[in-house]
Amino acid sequence: MQHYSLLDLSPVPEGRTTGDALANTIDLARAAEAAGYHRYWLAEHHNMPGIASAATSLVIGQVAAATSTMRVGAGGIMLPNHSPLVIAEQFGTLATFFPGRIDLGLGRAPGTDMATARALRRHFGGEDNFPQDVADLMALLDDPSEAGRVRAIPGEGTHVPVWILGSSLYGAQLAAAFGLPYAFASHFAPAMLDEALDVYRRTFRPSEHLDKPHAMVAAGVFVADTDEEARYLRSSQMLSFARLRTGRPGKLPLPVENLEDEIPPHVLAQVNEALSVSATGAPDTVRGELAALVERYKPDELIVTGMIHDHAARVRSFQLAADILKDLVTPARQAEAATC
Repeated sequence: MQHYSLLDLSPVPEGRTTGDALANTIDLARAAEAAGYHRYWLAEHHNMPGIASAATSLVIGQVAAATSTMRVGAGGIMLPNHSPLVIAEQFGTLATFFPGRIDLGLGRAPGTDMATARALRRHFGGEDNFPQDVADLMALLDDPSEAGRVRAIPGEGTHVPVWILGSSLYGAQLAAAFGLPYAFASHFAPAMLDEALDVYRRTFRPSEHLDKPHAMVAAGVFVADTDEEARYLRSSQMLSFARLRTGRPGKLPLPVENLEDEIPPHVLAQVNEALSVSATGAPDTVRGELAALVERYKPDELIVTGMIHDHAARVRSFQLAADILKDLVTPARQAEAATC
């Protein structure tokens, strides 16, 4: 493993506001940089009361301004919601403000329900324009061409690194065909992780962007002084995910002692499966679980995430996780990946 990184959805805890959530993101980003995280990604979601990162490029700019060395980016921008030109201009502007520090991960899903997707005001037909939109976006970020009548200014010549995100074989195939780095959303949809990684690595075509595959795996992480405390902290995310699955999205709930009293058994089984790529417990427990994940999937990079109601406990969880992840990085491979 070359790097460890952090995915933040800017969760809005019950009893708090979106302003609190965004302030927590800035505070967590500073702590993540101090703890040695390689990159800090934010994700685009809309019409979700418990997530404050909807205007993702704006939040990325604030995080980049509050830090100085860590890479900052999107994990990801849901490209069907936007024109490639708008995203090229937004991320070209970010790259102009913060050269060499901005990443652009692209997803194919809308990141919301269909009614909200329509409200985002892009045409939604039956055709799949994602591959062409990705190609158009990369061309807009590339060196200017005399043949190009439409230019992204800022944007052209910034060469913002583009990633393909996914939770199925589609993204793996596309990333391999384009010769781009690939991130799998195994923190909430792990069913096809093994197969997707195999497809990506086996069919990867070297490109001007990347000469060999670079796969990122996402995992939940919850670290505290004891296994019991970590499971208690994690219960907020488990309960939130269960409510989302049953059509009751809301702010991040307070933790509970007994999830079985809050979630029907068949729903809890689904939640446990969806969030199974994770590590929860005291530092020694998490060390073993993360080491097992790295050994099984052999990611070039592990990106961790976790929504905890208490902000101080969340910051400490990621700090403790960083102490563990440092030991899982292979120094020689880290040197090889200095440009990733």
